[in-house]
Amino acid sequence: MLHPELINDLCCPETKQPVKMADAALVSTLNAKIASGQARNRAGQPVAEKIDAGLLREDGKFLYPIRRDIPVMLVDEAIPV
Repeated sequence: MLHPELINDLCCPETKQPVKMADAALVSTLNAKIASGQARNRAGQPVAEKIDAGLLREDGKFLYPIRRDIPVMLVDEAIPV
């Protein structure tokens, strides 16, 4: 689990908007889409690996995946919500 102070220091690399931990329901919904092959990242590539958690951009449009306690803060890896 990410330390709350680390989350406060992170922001969207594109817009610099703050991010917050996504709730469990959103993570579950995205993992279901990933399992069914329906999830694509911002670059248009299929998301093949489930996420453990996610950081949701303040405007709620994109989620940055967290896998094995490592946030993937790359614009192309963001998942549209």
